[in-house]
Amino acid sequence: MKKQGNDNLVIAGRTFKSRLFIGTGKYSTFQQMKEAIELSGAEVVTVAVRRVNLDRKNEESLLDYIDTKKYFLLPNTAGCYTWEEAVRTARLSREILGTNWVKLEVIGNEKTLMPDTMGLLKAAEVLIKEGFVVLPYTSDDHVLAKKLEEIGCPAVMPLGAPIGSGLGIRNPYNIKIIVEMSRVPVIVDAGVGTASDASIAMELGCDAVLINTAIALAREPLLMAEAMKYAVEAGRKAFLAGRIPKKLYASASSPIDGVIGT
Repeated sequence: MKKQGNDNLVIAGRTFKSRLFIGTGKYSTFQQMKEAIELSGAEVVTVAVRRVNLDRKNEESLLDYIDTKKYFLLPNTAGCYTWEEAVRTARLSREILGTNWVKLEVIGNEKTLMPDTMGLLKAAEVLIKEGFVVLPYTSDDHVLAKKLEEIGCPAVMPLGAPIGSGLGIRNPYNIKIIVEMSRVPVIVDAGVGTASDASIAMELGCDAVLINTAIALAREPLLMAEAMKYAVEAGRKAFLAGRIPKKLYASASSPIDGVIGT
């Protein structure tokens, strides 16, 4: 069931109150990143394993700014272009960070950053067999999303638009189909540009939204982080409330049936 009695998000048996996941890349400083995470209200923080100083002995690392007692660290395999590379990176993250959760990315094209769907499926199969909790970044293809669910992914993460593009939800119909066909949480990953995009994703019935660039590269990142928090909350409430049907003609707000003189 996607909706819980208290409306918390549950993935692989773990409960989250916030439905906003936040990334850690592209901020001007680590301190700004830390403040943005706090203002967003997010509990899940993603970290690109290949782009982080995991040693932390000789230089500053973004991991020094994330309180792992407060936030759930979700390593990702960003920057991996083969399934073998993604699997190695996931194994490395488990060894160093001590978590078997991974946001799985296998990129198929350097310019578009679209996922390599065949490589993604292969990597997911290998990692699931090794006991990983795999959250795959995938295209907005309901067939692929279903296959990822069937092999054991406890959530699927379809893109709203290409990574970092800020184009918003380019094909809401595809996202809606994925939501309707999935028995696991659906998390929109990539493409969100502003608060209304996040709200739209939630109004479509998505269970969460992962956002990085739209916050980190906003003119005022801290203000945008707060805006995204409220947008996700509003979109979720609107979805649960149920929108009115769209009509071609007007419908009076105050019915006149039974009014004297009519």
